[in-house]
Amino acid sequence: MTIKWVQQDPLVMNGEPFCYGSRLTVRQLLELRANGYDLTRILTDHPELKRLGVAAAFTYAADHRDRYADFFDVDGSLIGPGYSDEEAAGLPDQFRAAGVVVKSG
Repeated sequence: MTIKWVQQDPLVMNGEPFCYGSRLTVRQLLELRANGYDLTRILTDHPELKRLGVAAAFTYAADHRDRYADFFDVDGSLIGPGYSDEEAAGLPDQFRAAGVVVKSG
């Protein structure tokens, strides 16, 4: 079975895209990241989330930049701490886009 990590249903969260297995929206995860939450803190505070699901939410935001424009820096990367190289290890390539998941330098 393939999991669709970001889902959208008009009957759930007023149609706002959310992470599979949680009631956290993509926007809420972007707000956490923009407020300095790194992956470890997000997963600690929300144990229902999976690393892959968070990466999918960030990638979803990148694919829908017009909807989430406030969460992108001028250089096109998401605002806030991204994944470290170690945290991104093992993620599928589609979730390892520069500026979305893997922090530079």
